[in-house]
Formats: sequence, structure tokens, C-alpha cells
Amino acid sequence: MNTKNLVLMALLVGVGAALYLIIPGYGEGMKPDFMLTMMFIGILLFPTFKETFLLAITTGVLSGLFSTFPGGFFPNIIDKLVTGMVFFLIVMVVGQLIKKVAAGTALVAVCTILSGTIFLSMAMLLVGLPGGAAFGALFVAVVLPGVVLNSIAFIIIYPIITNLLKRANFKTSVSQA
Repeated sequence: MNTKNLVLMALLVGVGAALYLIIPGYGEGMKPDFMLTMMFIGILLFPTFKETFLLAITTGVLSGLFSTFPGGFFPNIIDKLVTGMVFFLIVMVVGQLIKKVAAGTALVAVCTILSGTIFLSMAMLLVGLPGGAAFGALFVAVVLPGVVLNSIAFIIIYPIITNLLKRANFKTSVSQA
């Protein structure tokens, strides 16, 4: 792992954490997860197993620490790890096609749905859903709006980051494409 790449991944996670903290929670303490979007961008930039694992664990721990969902620490870690690995596998299978904004946005939307489903399932199994809320109600109230917000964030942020990296001296999958 290159130190410059680690710094860029840390910046992505830091921006995601800042966005995660300023977005208010709703729907029994859940909130749209912009850390997820930044993790996806990091995986697209550094599509290796080591970087994906590091991003997924770091994002999961920070999301868990900052979670406003009661008992959301472990569900966040499990969710980010599984979602990050699935995203990575899809990126490996699809290859360069996924680097296009439209294809990347579609993958972000699908993996955000996967992330929300895993989070709610793990929360239901490990700690229970708060206030007697139903899985479906939380899915519709929080996960689906999160899909829209994460997709919009990806459409805005990903081209900016890729353009900056093409000008810089970073060795990422985008700058070498």
C-alpha cells in the first residue's frame, strides 16, 4: 500500500464522516450514509482486496461510532464489510465499464439498497428495531431516500475526484485508465 493512496483513502473517509455527522437522523435514528458513497468511490479508485477491506472496516467502525441508531455499532461494521466486498467483486467482474458515471451510479444505488437491507437485518437480529418499527417502514422511510441521496452525491463527487486525480500524481485505477 502506497502512503499517498492511504492518505487519499483517509481523506475520503474523513469527508464521508463529516457529511455523516452533519446530516440529521430521522426514522428511528437512521440517516442517509454518505460514508458509504465515499467508500464506494475509494473502492473504484483503489480496486484491490487490501484497500477494499481497509476502507470497509474503517468506514464501518466510524459509521458505528457515529450512529444515531440505537445499538447500531455492530450492524454498521457487518453492513460495510459485506457491502464493500460485494461492491469490490462487482467492480472486478465488470471492469472498466463501471468507471463511467452512469454505470457507477447504478452500482452505488444497488449497493446502497444492499447496505440498508443488511444493516436493518443485522440490527433486527442483534438488537431489535427501535420503537417497534417495522423493517419495511424503515426501509421505505430511510433506505430508499438514502439511495437517492447517495446516487446524487456520487454523480456530483465522483467526476470531481477523478478529474483532480488525473491532474495529480496519484496512481489510481482512474488516473491510469
